Amino acid sequence: MISANAQKELTKLLEGNKNFISGKPTAKNMCLETLQSLALYQEPYACVLSCSDSRVVPEIIFDCGIGELFVVRVAGIAVGPNVKESIEYAVKKLHVPLLILLGHDDCGVMKYASEQYPELPEHFQSILKCVYPVIDKKGKFDCNNEFARKHTLWVEKYLLEHSDIIQKAVQKDQLYIAKCHFNHHTGQVELLS
Repeated sequence: MISANAQKELTKLLEGNKNFISGKPTAKNMCLETLQSLALYQEPYACVLSCSDSRVVPEIIFDCGIGELFVVRVAGIAVGPNVKESIEYAVKKLHVPLLILLGHDDCGVMKYASEQYPELPEHFQSILKCVYPVIDKKGKFDCNNEFARKHTLWVEKYLLEHSDIIQKAVQKDQLYIAKCHFNHHTGQVELLS
């Protein structure tokens, strides 16, 4: 169930994405004056967990400016203690009504995980441990974009199972989690079911 407040913010972000796609951004609060007005507080209306990929910049693809989004970025939207607690901070302390989980096309982490599974190489183990649960017994995905979509759904499940703060906020309709996927070719943010 999505609250009216969360729906309003989600609609605003999806409209911002249309502005981005059309090449007509409208965000005006990207100046020093805006930053100075928020020097002592912040009131973002959404938290976005996004991949660190340089092509996926939530503020740009949602046509937002300073102070609008609380963005947590990590390769492959891999969830670990610091990432989970950053989201919890946005929910509990900043009272965001909306959490966007934003996966994307051509994710290098998904490709790397597909190539390495089931081995855990010397490097990137914490990221792969977060991604491997999505891989089925065969160990491969035909399409890494589909892998990324399934991983985004898994991240929601993980957060709800491992965070009392997030779970209670969702149960009380204080938080809505929107699972999304960014398409590099169209620029569109797609809502996942």
